[in-house]
Amino acid sequence: MRVARSRKEQVKREKVVRDTFTMPRSDYEKIAVLKQRCLDAGVDAKKSELLRAAVLLLASEPAERMLATIAALKPVKTGRPPRSK
Repeated sequence: MRVARSRKEQVKREKVVRDTFTMPRSDYEKIAVLKQRCLDAGVDAKKSELLRAAVLLLASEPAERMLATIAALKPVKTGRPPRSK
């Protein structure tokens, strides 16, 4: 005879990593457009969720297509922008 558990089994969560990155304003604005598209479809997506989804999509592409996508990006100067006074 099975005994019903009174507590839910705890699901082990993967540790998260905080990071910072630099991107052109036009790419950053595309995140807002994608967030709005999700909202229009009834899904509330966070920026981090959109970026994670993009990583999954890029990871599923063949190497040639992934490399072509990376090559199409304009180089960005890394680091923090200067503080405005």
